[in-house]
Amino acid sequence: MKLFTRSIFTAIAVVLTVSLFSAAALAADAKYPADTIAKVDEFKILKRDKKDMPESLTGVKIITETELKAWMDQKKKIVILDNRPADEFEKERIPGAVRLNSDDLLDDASLAQKAGLKPDDVIVNYCNGVKCWRSPAVSVLLISLGYKNIHWLRGGLPDWIKKGYDTAEGK
Repeated sequence: MKLFTRSIFTAIAVVLTVSLFSAAALAADAKYPADTIAKVDEFKILKRDKKDMPESLTGVKIITETELKAWMDQKKKIVILDNRPADEFEKERIPGAVRLNSDDLLDDASLAQKAGLKPDDVIVNYCNGVKCWRSPAVSVLLISLGYKNIHWLRGGLPDWIKKGYDTAEGK
């Protein structure tokens, strides 16, 4: 009888634990519309399959490395977001970029606001090039949060470097 009771309690504990994790996952997804999460999942599948990201994204403007460099030289008011993991950001990045990682933003939609982003800011997202899912994901996440002036540097840091433009490193 003790073994049976213990098995019942263990089963209940497992069900409750799984339910809590499922509820937490649903709560995380609830921050963004289902179509936005589906789009991010599409990007992850493209990455998994080693395919290029789309050439365009609804509501997002494509910017070239040359255009971004010109904006920087003109001291245009822009926010450059590096959407890569922290270790990559610390190693090398576009000068003036701040880090807003895709995984972090997926987990906590308030990070955009906490980072000081305003809905009308001119924002440029980049990551590791055309096979990287992170910057297109952040772009569509920000659009769904109401940010209006989102630009995507599709070629990312690799194409920036190929152009011979300076990079920054360290904290």
